[in-house]
Amino acid sequence: MDKSFSKSMSLVDVLFLSMGAMLGWGWVVLSGQWISTAGFAGSAIAFLLGGLLVIFIGLTYAELASAIPETGGGLVFVLRAFNKKLSFMSAWAVLFGYVSVITFEAVALPTVIDFIIPFEHQGYLWTLGGWDVYLTWVLIGSIGAFLLTSLNYFGIKPATILQSVFTIIVVLIGLLLVFGAIKNGDAENMQPLFDNGFGGIMSVLVMIPFLFVGFDVIPQIASEIKSPPKFIGRILIISIITSIIFYVLIAFGVSIGLTPFELMTTELATADAMVNLFRSQLFGTILVLGGVAGIITSWNAFIIGGSRILYAMAIRDMIPKWFAHVHPKYKTPTHAIVFLGILAFLAPLLGRSALNWFVNAGGVGIVVGYLIVSISFLKLRKIEPELIRPYKIKYWKTTGILAIMLSTLFISFYFPGMPSGLLWPMEWAILGGWCLLGFGLYWFGVKRTRPTKRELSTDADKRQSS
Repeated sequence: MDKSFSKSMSLVDVLFLSMGAMLGWGWVVLSGQWISTAGFAGSAIAFLLGGLLVIFIGLTYAELASAIPETGGGLVFVLRAFNKKLSFMSAWAVLFGYVSVITFEAVALPTVIDFIIPFEHQGYLWTLGGWDVYLTWVLIGSIGAFLLTSLNYFGIKPATILQSVFTIIVVLIGLLLVFGAIKNGDAENMQPLFDNGFGGIMSVLVMIPFLFVGFDVIPQIASEIKSPPKFIGRILIISIITSIIFYVLIAFGVSIGLTPFELMTTELATADAMVNLFRSQLFGTILVLGGVAGIITSWNAFIIGGSRILYAMAIRDMIPKWFAHVHPKYKTPTHAIVFLGILAFLAPLLGRSALNWFVNAGGVGIVVGYLIVSISFLKLRKIEPELIRPYKIKYWKTTGILAIMLSTLFISFYFPGMPSGLLWPMEWAILGGWCLLGFGLYWFGVKRTRPTKRELSTDADKRQSS
């Protein structure tokens, strides 16, 4: 087990880390799309179905994280079940999903600030995806990236405290919306309960992988949790269930707070529903501030998880050793954190269009990682039946097979012609660029550790002389 990091995270810290990762900015900006596409009942069914799929995948992670509580999570599981190359592929794929969220939030932050404090941006830079990029807009996201990167640089404890506080804020503001819906909502607004039939449900269902990515942050920091391993798996599943409930409640609040016409014309449905329900613009601003808190919790969680993946790859010579540096005082993988911070710092330069690019391209990485871990779960059950599993799944074959089938189904959503098919050229370019970067880092990491001919001959001479 890795001794480089301090065991400073309680179970409450872990719960808020996972929940905060899953409750980002999506619940504020996408709720109107859910309701107008599928209706409240259709959206609720999509979240229950999608959440059930995620739970099956989460169960495989839960068992493995409690049995092998080491930094790196899925990377460690796949390495133990298969080999170094497949382990790297799975970890790099999941890291792509994490990076997509980190860069998404860096672009979302100035978008939200524009809603709260609208002003005319200065310093035109260029136009990308039909959207003009201004220097002042970029600076908002880049400064946010600098601040969150710095927070994580100086230790895990400050980051977890911020995570807990802001996750509580998100949940309380979400509950305030639900309270307003129950007290002042008009049930007529919920008609029709179903919209666009099965197609509507499917359109919401394809968003689930991106909205629920985050529970798998827990295995990445398993070695830093100061609780018995058996509780790691339980907290992981609890975080998924509570997030499902949260999303369904948000859908309820928005569907009852906006008329069908308002749903068609709103730019920020959750905030406008809050304004209608409490008949005050102030409450809309409060809800958007909850969205800002969600951006920070999601962003923060993936810096924590992503930096641990990079560290775990580096200590196993999959990427350059530079990423394995742990600060002697702060006990954080500072080089990996700085690397992620640079990506977030530069992301706003791509403009608001990058929001969709990152969501779609990053979703592919997440589900590919899920698939490989699910296969590893089944293999480890067969080759290591004696492995101590503090959180042991009873029907492990059924769970593993369903996790594999559902992961494969989600991957198919991104094929050309499907509802979430990647768009040419930007989304494919982002995916291709990430694969090339991974290939380069892996080649460099392996090359640096591969013995030279001279070293091999020297070793042979030593064996002969002995």
